[in-house]
Amino acid sequence: MRILKIGIACFLLMLGVSCKSARSIVANGEVDSKLTAKQLIRENGKQEAKFKTLQAKVKIDIIDGLKESSYSLNLRMEKDKTIWLSATLGLARAMITPDRVQFYDKINNQYFDGDYKLLSDLLGVELNFEKVQSLLIGESLFDLKEDTYVISNNETSYILQPKNQNALLELFLLFNPSHFKMDSQQLMQPLKKRFLQIDYTGYQEVDKEVLPQNIKIIAVEDSEELNVLMEYKSVSVNEEIRFPFKIPSGFEEIIL
Repeated sequence: MRILKIGIACFLLMLGVSCKSARSIVANGEVDSKLTAKQLIRENGKQEAKFKTLQAKVKIDIIDGLKESSYSLNLRMEKDKTIWLSATLGLARAMITPDRVQFYDKINNQYFDGDYKLLSDLLGVELNFEKVQSLLIGESLFDLKEDTYVISNNETSYILQPKNQNALLELFLLFNPSHFKMDSQQLMQPLKKRFLQIDYTGYQEVDKEVLPQNIKIIAVEDSEELNVLMEYKSVSVNEEIRFPFKIPSGFEEIIL
């Protein structure tokens, strides 16, 4: 897997929230060294997103080696059903559903239409709709009830890791003591020299929902590194939204 392919995968993942009620959250909570792993998982579960729909403008900066590019995107989401993204003037669009990943690019007259296996192979992590959705809304990529975790902490975050780490995929999950949403998700594949880190550097409250404001994705393979910075603006929830999507005729299929 090359970093270029990771970049394409990340772009496909960046898919919905303009609202007077949005406000940045000042995360000044203190770490409680007596908190147990079960208590942390329970508190995190209370923060699970409850919105039905979400829409936002998302500013994305992609740094690939010495190359840097910026995009402004519209994101729409119907929770557990659809994630939709559209670039300025509809020049590129992506739509993800639980069983399908679709994307087209009018600049290069190309499209992609497939399932999650390809994206899973590209990122080196088993991927599905739930994981993509979780990444975008600041929730764990993994079901915390399906494994046994041990807890530790640093000065600013609680840290969960599986009691028995997998040598093929090491996992570290960092939680914010103010609101118990994610501070960071770190996945390492030492044998394949791969590293994926998703940092949530800021949150905002929208209609009582705690949602990401800034996300930084770092993907490393061997000596190559890709950085993706996302900033959520004009966020709103539970409004009526549509997902217009149709692959134009005559486009060439993208084969990765």
